[in-house]
Amino acid sequence: MLLAIDVGNTETVIGLFAMSAVERDSLPQTDVGFGIGAEHQPGRDLTHHWRLSTVPTRTPDEYAVLLTQILDLEGLDIAATVDGVVISSSVPSVTGELRQTAQRWFSDVPCIVLGPGTKSGMPVLYENPKDVGADRVANAVGAFDVYGGPCLVVDLGTATTFDAISEAGEYLGGAIAPGVAISIEALFQHAAALRRVELVEPRAAIGRSTAESIQSGALYGFGAQVDGMCRRILAELGPATVVATGGLADLVAPHTELVHHVDPWLTLHGLRVVYARNVGAGVGPA
Repeated sequence: MLLAIDVGNTETVIGLFAMSAVERDSLPQTDVGFGIGAEHQPGRDLTHHWRLSTVPTRTPDEYAVLLTQILDLEGLDIAATVDGVVISSSVPSVTGELRQTAQRWFSDVPCIVLGPGTKSGMPVLYENPKDVGADRVANAVGAFDVYGGPCLVVDLGTATTFDAISEAGEYLGGAIAPGVAISIEALFQHAAALRRVELVEPRAAIGRSTAESIQSGALYGFGAQVDGMCRRILAELGPATVVATGGLADLVAPHTELVHHVDPWLTLHGLRVVYARNVGAGVGPA
């Protein structure tokens, strides 16, 4: 099976993909989409997935122990299960640690670390293609593979990113804004009278308490930000499929008007496609 790891600034998402027809028939399929447009999304052979906190101080051996333990929880032996590894990381220190983990503990299987020089199969039209984060490339590759082009990916994570892909499958660029979580945390840190609240939908846009006012501003405000940025980008890109992903996509996307699909495992799927393009047959989409 293919072990896909996407390291974000706040969370690390790990997934296992079936790599053969036999594995696809013998392992349960996990729905990769939910919410808006979820009924149209295939399983894409993602059989297991986990979402963990990103801890930059973990050592390569600690990552090996962590991966062994989470697979063991599912009754899987890591040595017998993992036939390939693909990694993207937005945290340079973690990238190096995971590379060492793969070299030591997965030395007998192919390992692809998405970065400059990795064949993604997608032309990057940034002025400096090396400036585009690995996660953004993986999102773009995954979105074009599933939804075709043109499309627009909204990743609601530590940062909120917008990535535009042309009809021909070219990465055109996008926009970066502060994410929901760090914006809310900054609010709490700099406004002494405000306290942390659970981010759930308030009864109305006009909050009748401080907690409801914060919830309204966060959910409806960031939903409006997504719609506003999408409108501006779509005015340049033209009609396109809008896909939301990231740890906060299921929280914010329902309060938008322009998001067509919520796809929480899009980055992992993009990594799977990149792995197939670099390693060969037997691991790509069916």
